[in-house]
Amino acid sequence: MEKVRIGISGYGNLGRGVELAIRQNDDMELAGIFTRRDPSTVKPLTAGAKVYSIADAEKMANDIDVMIICGGSATDLPKQTPEMAKLFNVIDSFDTHKRIPEHFANVDKAAKESGHLAFISLGWDPGLFSLNRLYAESILPNGKSYTFWGKGVSQGHSDAIRRVEGVKRGIQYTVPIESAMEAVRSGSQPELTTRQKHLRECWVVPEEGADLAKIENDIKTMKNYFDEYDTTVNFITEEEFDAKHNKMPHGGFVMRSGLTGDGEKTHQMIEYSLKLESNPEFTASVLICFARALARMKAEGATGCKTAFDVPPAYLSKLSGEELRASML
Repeated sequence: MEKVRIGISGYGNLGRGVELAIRQNDDMELAGIFTRRDPSTVKPLTAGAKVYSIADAEKMANDIDVMIICGGSATDLPKQTPEMAKLFNVIDSFDTHKRIPEHFANVDKAAKESGHLAFISLGWDPGLFSLNRLYAESILPNGKSYTFWGKGVSQGHSDAIRRVEGVKRGIQYTVPIESAMEAVRSGSQPELTTRQKHLRECWVVPEEGADLAKIENDIKTMKNYFDEYDTTVNFITEEEFDAKHNKMPHGGFVMRSGLTGDGEKTHQMIEYSLKLESNPEFTASVLICFARALARMKAEGATGCKTAFDVPPAYLSKLSGEELRASML
């Protein structure tokens, strides 16, 4: 099988993660990096990798099998993915859960009109966690599902605290509450509020002379971010920030507590968890294995938009069906 030629659109943390993931898959090759910046200012991690202006992407339509779009979900992907789907087979990691149906419809229309195949909302949530929720709820129809996130860096919440007056640098960790998870594991199927499921842990480098009490109050009372959570604000030096808060860990848990059997009195528990030292590198690894699946499905004639629910699991692996049955089944 010929190597899958991968294009990377956007060269931030996720784009660099995709570049590194390609190195671990010998059936993939990097065809090019596309950026909104001046290409001469972008220094790839891969020797000889070519960098192009995003404005020149159309010229490369015949040289790329799958374009992985590494923009942000808030403003980039809703526009970029449908536009790119007119030119390429594409994958994105759109993660605004409530807007996925809308995003799907827009991308599906563009991909079908151009004869391309698009995968959206791939990563670990949405993506792998979505699959686990589907499996768990199908297996245990009489039950209740729970998703916990963390401990890990929330990029959106970190950006929010950096916008508070007097904050020089800041980072926020989402922390699942262990007592809530244990209540789920017990089979009691508790009703949990937002505050009962997660903590918000903030680490802040203040500007010199800043009012620390005001910063703390502004963060804790911030609507749509912190006001519904128990939040701690910790003030530290810039040196401590650089030493202890320079990575992007994350992870989480999907749980399904259900009842089966005569009278439905037998408790069953499904639990899936991830512990990630690098959120973008792991997300990139998910995108790359789905790029393999996309190439296979496109070769079979598929077009339009798909999600993780639509992809045969065997297509994610470079092993043949015979090899999978012998080694993993």
